[in-house]
Amino acid sequence: MSTAPAQSPMAVTGIGLVTAAGRDTKETWSEITGATVPSSVRRPESMQGLPCDFAYAVDGLDVDAHLGGAIRLMDRFAQLAVIAAREAVADAGLDPDTWDGSRVAVVIGSAHGGLRFYDEQQAILHERGARRVSPKVAVLSVPNNAVSSVCMDLGARGPSLAVSTACASGTDAIGTALAWLRAGRCDIAVAGGAESLTSRVILASACQMRALSTRVDDPATACRPFDIDRDGFVVGEGSGLLVLEHPDHARARGAAVRAHVAGYGSSNDASSSVAPDENGAGIETALRAALADADLSAADIGHVNAHGTSTILNDLVESAALHRVFGDSPLVTSTKPMTGHALGAAGGIEAALTALALQDQVVPATVNLRQQDPRVPIQTVTRTARPARFDCAASTSLGFGGHNAALMLTRA
Repeated sequence: MSTAPAQSPMAVTGIGLVTAAGRDTKETWSEITGATVPSSVRRPESMQGLPCDFAYAVDGLDVDAHLGGAIRLMDRFAQLAVIAAREAVADAGLDPDTWDGSRVAVVIGSAHGGLRFYDEQQAILHERGARRVSPKVAVLSVPNNAVSSVCMDLGARGPSLAVSTACASGTDAIGTALAWLRAGRCDIAVAGGAESLTSRVILASACQMRALSTRVDDPATACRPFDIDRDGFVVGEGSGLLVLEHPDHARARGAAVRAHVAGYGSSNDASSSVAPDENGAGIETALRAALADADLSAADIGHVNAHGTSTILNDLVESAALHRVFGDSPLVTSTKPMTGHALGAAGGIEAALTALALQDQVVPATVNLRQQDPRVPIQTVTRTARPARFDCAASTSLGFGGHNAALMLTRA
């Protein structure tokens, strides 16, 4: 068993991405750094007739080809997680047939879990009666369906956990994995988030809250974080998972390291179930905790992948907190205009994109940002990706229920 000092960074040796921007990491990163508008707008049946009737979905993914008959025991969000996990493990150069599965942990965040299958079975119950309801509902509808599916697929028998802290879930999952690796509970951890929200009642509720953009005539430019004309987020689906390893383990097998997860911080606003604390004290606390955990100063951070939802209040609160912590220096972006807001998966996806930004020394643009809200006091990257030199970066998440989480990543 290997343990590490409390502030020791852990190596990112593999990345798996399945997003509305691309079916794998290469395709996603190419779109994130090269495209100017999302290309995966969909109008799902579950959103028809709602004030917001569109979402950003994973396009052209042949789930049957990837998973075969195993999909029968997975809701859509779990299917995406297994596909992302396989890519991340392969990217890390690991072989589940030969590793010690008892030393492999899995931590995956999801805000809503398997509601697609649940809603289908609810309709069957209403229309055809209780005897026609599938016995698999209790297995497929729970948030741990992704974790258990990944564990079974990879033969990962170490500690496992399903994290559900709303839109901070994926970030909190990676933070949990970081702590487990430092404590010697595992040598390898597959961590991040997965989500595929199609529940009509939840989407209708989000419309009632005025959280979703209603730009039904121009959905490709609807998500516009930090813009003066933003009017809400666009739902996205996907999974973003990292393979994290204890540095000694990665070094012993000669693994290529993409980046390091160096610090994690979390907090709760304890003020509202739906709105962030208006002074941004909660996310500021999480950021300062993550900096301290990484033994970094605010001046070290050259890039922030912000939560940046395109909702009026979140963008104001988050940007103010970022400015108080970091000042004007970091290049800030939100990648949600390309991926949509993948809710519990957002933190995992954005941590992966932050690692890629560090590796390639490029900051993605906040596409659709045309006129920055003058109340947003940060240096945003707009229109096209920008080459930059930076050794440290942050990724932030804010979730319903007052959840705040932040990660600090460093260049390999």
